[in-house]
Amino acid sequence: MKYLDEFSDSDLAKKLIDQIHAATTRKWAMMEVCGGQTHSIIRHGIDQLLPDSVEMIHGPGCPVCVTPLETIDRALAIAARPGVIFCSFGDMLRVPGSSQDLFSVRSTGGDVRVVYSPLDALKLARENPDREVVFFGIGFETTAPANAMTVYQAKQLGVRNFSLLVSHVLVPPAIAAIMESSTCRVQAFLAAGHVCSVMGTAEYPSLARKYKVPIVVTGFEPLDILEGIRRTVLQLEAGRHELENAYPRAVRAEGNVPAMKMLADVFEVTDRTWRGIGEIPRSGWRLSERYREFDAEQRFDVTDIHTSESSLCRSGEVLQGLIKPHLCEAFGKECTPRNPLGATMVSSEGACAAYYTHRRLELVDAK
Repeated sequence: MKYLDEFSDSDLAKKLIDQIHAATTRKWAMMEVCGGQTHSIIRHGIDQLLPDSVEMIHGPGCPVCVTPLETIDRALAIAARPGVIFCSFGDMLRVPGSSQDLFSVRSTGGDVRVVYSPLDALKLARENPDREVVFFGIGFETTAPANAMTVYQAKQLGVRNFSLLVSHVLVPPAIAAIMESSTCRVQAFLAAGHVCSVMGTAEYPSLARKYKVPIVVTGFEPLDILEGIRRTVLQLEAGRHELENAYPRAVRAEGNVPAMKMLADVFEVTDRTWRGIGEIPRSGWRLSERYREFDAEQRFDVTDIHTSESSLCRSGEVLQGLIKPHLCEAFGKECTPRNPLGATMVSSEGACAAYYTHRRLELVDAK
């Protein structure tokens, strides 16, 4: 299949691995920002094929994982209300809140439905004018355009019983926050190709210059990731810190201009709390004043919910790249995909789930 089989060619992978080994003379630590890249790295054993001196640090690029606990609890509170149809992508239903998850709400009578597009939720709202329909809009810049378009259409069509619970976060401020942390070990970044396919690459050169880190836009197949690592190592070894686009088949410098215009109309930048990390200034979106009437937090008055994380769960440290998942004492014991303590274990893009699924249970010296 085009862009799958040809980007998993084992002979080409070996050549790239050999080039990485040949180019590496020092210890380097680089972070893949996206959870999809993390799963590809672990699933294909890429981290085990690299030189011992090249460490992959798993970043906070899982949108489910960084959705803050208080937002999950707000979703639970809304979903439990009579007369509400609460819609979400399936990967959010088992993310634990303070005391339960959306599956638990559904099992006790809440009308919680899995949809495959926010437009499905808007359709439900039009079909059920006597019900309030809420869509749980989470994610990075990748999923935001579809959510923005849905709110735009709701306004144009006059669908007043539809609202959006917004928890969108932005990648560039997270990179800045990681680099400004006193515990930061990251020397380079593999940037998420799907984010850049929407937003372009304009925000990254200044980050590379300011923090003196190479940033290489990378795809998700094995050869994509290996080529991204190869380019990153070459920059590190040469003392360069520039933006490179190693994913040109999907990413253009200018991004998706119509999508960006829609985002600028429907959303505005705001401070956001990231689960396990804390508040990052200007790192998220909320509905702009023109569309504030569709804000589920305001409509259902759930803005005052505050929570605290499990004392056993170290997902915050995993999301910041401070520890590998298996180093959490609860990993594979109190915390499994069936009974997760944190979102990094339940999400399809979570680093803990990747380690558990691909049997990294007994790792001691993993990179």
